[in-house]
Amino acid sequence: MEVKGKKIGFVLTGSFCTFSKVIPKIKELKDLGADILPIMSYNSYNLDTKFGKAKDIIKQIENIAEKEIIHTIQDAEPIGPKHLTDIMIVAPASGNTMSKLAVDIIDTPALMAVKSHLRNNLPVVIAPSTNNGLGAAAVNIGTLLNRKNYYFVPFKQDNPITKPRSVVFDSQYIVRTVEHALDGEQIEPILL
Repeated sequence: MEVKGKKIGFVLTGSFCTFSKVIPKIKELKDLGADILPIMSYNSYNLDTKFGKAKDIIKQIENIAEKEIIHTIQDAEPIGPKHLTDIMIVAPASGNTMSKLAVDIIDTPALMAVKSHLRNNLPVVIAPSTNNGLGAAAVNIGTLLNRKNYYFVPFKQDNPITKPRSVVFDSQYIVRTVEHALDGEQIEPILL
């Protein structure tokens, strides 16, 4: 299904090293006619890192989406009841975020946004990015893979030599994963 006219919640969590891959995909979805609702976890909204200053990243995303970023639990809670999204993307989805989704811990705006959106039985796209995806976080990835309404952007080992347990999504598949998820299908292969 096309993304044109779809209300897409786009959640960024604390895997800062992939923001440079994700932000162009927000623009691509917007250019394809999607209505983007940007959402950020506390850390992704507030922390300056070696990958950029928070205020600069916020400005860039808000300029693309033409909306203010949701960055509080209170502002994320109405997403489901008000039907503000047709689909939600969590990109990057940190190991911390996936772990909390797997056990239903809702303590950040990102997690509340997903929980609220899921009230409507609508698709959530997960783009994993974690240094421990083939370690302790693997069980949580497996849990989400087996839950209704969760769809994964294909992912692979990040750097098997220096980070043997790290996995990262392939950003070229974000838009196609969203299109498939809107049709209730998981894009294949999941593992690249």
